[in-house]
Amino acid sequence: MKMKILILIILIGIQFSAFAKDENNIPASNIIQLNRNPIKLKITIGSTVFTATLYNNPTATAFKARLPFTVNMIELNGNEKYYDFPKAFPTNASLGGNIKIGDLMIYGNNVMVLFYKNVDTSYSYTKLGFIDNTHRLVSALGSGNVVVKFENY
Repeated sequence: MKMKILILIILIGIQFSAFAKDENNIPASNIIQLNRNPIKLKITIGSTVFTATLYNNPTATAFKARLPFTVNMIELNGNEKYYDFPKAFPTNASLGGNIKIGDLMIYGNNVMVLFYKNVDTSYSYTKLGFIDNTHRLVSALGSGNVVVKFENY
């Protein structure tokens, strides 16, 4: 009887370790981590100020090194604004999938994209960060090109 209980306990332990192993075997390239001390941005569009959080990756680090800057972002597809930087960023693109309002990304290796609507896409992007509170983002960005200032918070 003791042997059956011991075998049962071992089998349950193996079962739990298998579940834990599956969750921890996610490739590192698919995990986007936030800094323990998050890097915050101040994004000004017209008179509206937003805060954003950058991810902990080499692209975001290179982005932060270029701050502060003001750019004219161009309207595209009724869901995003973009700016084409003259100099490339280090990137690690992944399939866009379900993009959320306020996501800030790099397309290719030098095009910064700020999404102002949710969109499902098959394009690949490198994640930079996201706007913390997207309330008023759509109205601030408007329907055409817009001047946006990015700076340290």
